[in-house]
Amino acid sequence: MVTCAQCGTENRPAARFCGGCGSSLSQMCSACGTANDPGMRFCNDCGAPLGGAAPETPPPGPPAQAQPAEATQELRLVSVLFADLVGFTPLSETRDSEEVRELLTSYFDTCRRVIQRYGGTVQKFIGDAVMAVWGAPVAREDDVERAVRAALELVQAVADLGEAVGIPELRARGGVLTGEAAVMPGDTSEGLVAGDLVNTASRLQASAEPGTVIVGDSTKR
Repeated sequence: MVTCAQCGTENRPAARFCGGCGSSLSQMCSACGTANDPGMRFCNDCGAPLGGAAPETPPPGPPAQAQPAEATQELRLVSVLFADLVGFTPLSETRDSEEVRELLTSYFDTCRRVIQRYGGTVQKFIGDAVMAVWGAPVAREDDVERAVRAALELVQAVADLGEAVGIPELRARGGVLTGEAAVMPGDTSEGLVAGDLVNTASRLQASAEPGTVIVGDSTKR
């Protein structure tokens, strides 16, 4: 039986008009407007479901995000410089915190100035130690010489700084090593160079006497 939506009268399935109120029992397709016989579940013309709104086409999802390409490392010939202040910890314990802060600021500025003058890249500061690289991200034919000259000038500049601030015992030491290392391409210097070469250069610096620079054999060649 087909129930009239207007008066509720039950009509035979094939009836096109209500026997109680005369209203049309045809089902109008909301998608295309076609009149369909009572009892039909889908439109004869467009196939849309009857008795309700046409199914909505789901909105398109967001465009697929391109996956960033993994940063690739490459082996390059680089020169690594490590330098630090000698005996800075006991030195700092005898001075107030503000004086120590100003001294470190002057020291860091000196390191940056000297390293940049010779075309190096400051990779990072670790406490009172500095690590710098030549050969990445920019390579030059005389990178090895630049690294050694920077190390020597840095040690002298720290001694001069000590004299200027009234701490004549202030000294730095350095180590320079050249070889192949894993290099991360890009403009940023953070994490630029890594590998055994870096660790060995750090050990050279730790072995140097105050006011001196140890140059690795591979750098001398």
